[in-house]
Amino acid sequence: MNTQTFWGVIGNYNLQTWMMQAVLFVLIILGIILSYIGKVKWAAKLSLGIANLFIGVAFYVCYGTEPIQQYFALPLFMISGILFLYESYRNKEDKLEKPNFFQMFLLLLYLLYPVISILLGGKFPQMATYIMPCPIISLSIVVYAGYRKKNKLLLTLLTAWGLTGVKSMMFNAYEDLILLICGIYGSVLIINEFRQQKGNGSVDVEEKTENE
Repeated sequence: MNTQTFWGVIGNYNLQTWMMQAVLFVLIILGIILSYIGKVKWAAKLSLGIANLFIGVAFYVCYGTEPIQQYFALPLFMISGILFLYESYRNKEDKLEKPNFFQMFLLLLYLLYPVISILLGGKFPQMATYIMPCPIISLSIVVYAGYRKKNKLLLTLLTAWGLTGVKSMMFNAYEDLILLICGIYGSVLIINEFRQQKGNGSVDVEEKTENE
């Protein structure tokens, strides 16, 4: 896929879905707020699940033109969406913690996505918006980081897409360096999850030995 085709797909998607994008953006913000204040702890995961499924269908099924979009991106977003919905039910009492300083910084970068796209010369419809693959994954990683219980497969899928931010220079989409930063952060989260699991395993072994 060349740069012209890349931005052409984005332009068609934005023209045809801008109203639904607006609705989803409001839904996501509302879901995150409800989860942060503890009113509906699972709302953020539910809204992100819906958003990821929307991207899978609306962006890749309807406008995807390349094999990598059909066989890599589409399954990734569909599975991520389903896992978010599953987690919203399975761990519905898991509280979304208030973001730390770095997470606040990443959330700010997400909110600046369209602004940065415009400053880089983009204009509607060929510009980054909030409800697009890379911004949604960026937001998904940052918000999911605030939950104590994490699905490792979901976190791995989100991070895998986050690391594709390296392609930003190939398509003159430098705003997707935000995605790359979030992908690197996701990698750190995965490493911490496995370290924590290993540590818990060691504790369990020690407790079992003491009991014997």
